Amino acid sequence: MKLKNASTLAALGVLGLMAQAAHADEAPTMKIGAGVDYTSGKYGTSETTDITQVPVSFGYDTGDWSLKLVVPYIRVSGPDNVIPGVGPVKNGNPNGRGKGKGKGQSGATTTDTATTGSASGLGDVIASATYSAYRNDAANFGIDLTGKVKFGTADEDKGLGTGKNDYTAAVDLYKGFGRWTVFGGASYTWLGSSEYIRLNNVFGANLGLGYKIDNQSSIGAYYDYREKASDTSFSRSEVTGYYSYKFASQWKAQVYASKGFTDGSPDWGVGASVVYSF
Repeated sequence: MKLKNASTLAALGVLGLMAQAAHADEAPTMKIGAGVDYTSGKYGTSETTDITQVPVSFGYDTGDWSLKLVVPYIRVSGPDNVIPGVGPVKNGNPNGRGKGKGKGQSGATTTDTATTGSASGLGDVIASATYSAYRNDAANFGIDLTGKVKFGTADEDKGLGTGKNDYTAAVDLYKGFGRWTVFGGASYTWLGSSEYIRLNNVFGANLGLGYKIDNQSSIGAYYDYREKASDTSFSRSEVTGYYSYKFASQWKAQVYASKGFTDGSPDWGVGASVVYSF
């Protein structure tokens, strides 16, 4: 039931943990994945921000541990006070997106506080480690612990990120009832503040339901919430529906669509990914 990395990364982790726990006794497994994620929203501004991400992922599962590295390419078009993964903030960077600074940018400077433009490049690289802390196969119940680091590799002068590292600790639980699985969790993230963007630490939570159609496919939906990242931003609240299909012994594909309910979330998003295990 593992899905993508992108705007809904916080909630998607729990799906991957369920798959990792279910295979904890198998031989070590390497995974390589790729995908595309597109979101669009106004985030409480007068202009629309479009974000496209193309992540490449590398994973390694062994015993009770699951390790993952995600390296994304990202393109952002819209006001420079909307930061991918954070949302609308007060951005004092004089070289922000749309101000014509830095290679790979386009746009026009305005007299407003925020300018509109486009930029692209390397996104924030994310590394995570998950440990299956408790597993009861008879009850189909498990608890997983995750530590995650978001490295500030996205160019802050292009408005692709904050330029600072974030650190997340999360606990996720799942419980199976035949073909149905209920899952959810909570997280706490220490957001890195830069000279130009001041952020608060945030609490997050998710809750979802999955259904196994057969041995190859499953569907589900989950709700994701996160506190607002700054005094001038908004909380994140969105729901995502997904479909996962294993079309070969070593290949799995996923598609999904999301809908945001607050100005801290995109209005909508879609995406797809494929993973090869060996």
